[in-house]
Amino acid sequence: MSLTPEEEKEIRRRQRSRNTVLALVLVGFVVLFYFITIARIGGQ
Repeated sequence: MSLTPEEEKEIRRRQRSRNTVLALVLVGFVVLFYFITIARIGGQ
């Protein structure tokens, strides 16, 4: 199956936006765990 250049550009754009969202979610989890850890250490 062959894609037109326009379809390939659209697929690449969707992949890039999906990867950006995934990266933001991962960074959010890292920040969340960091603050939870700080709160637990500070609470002792």
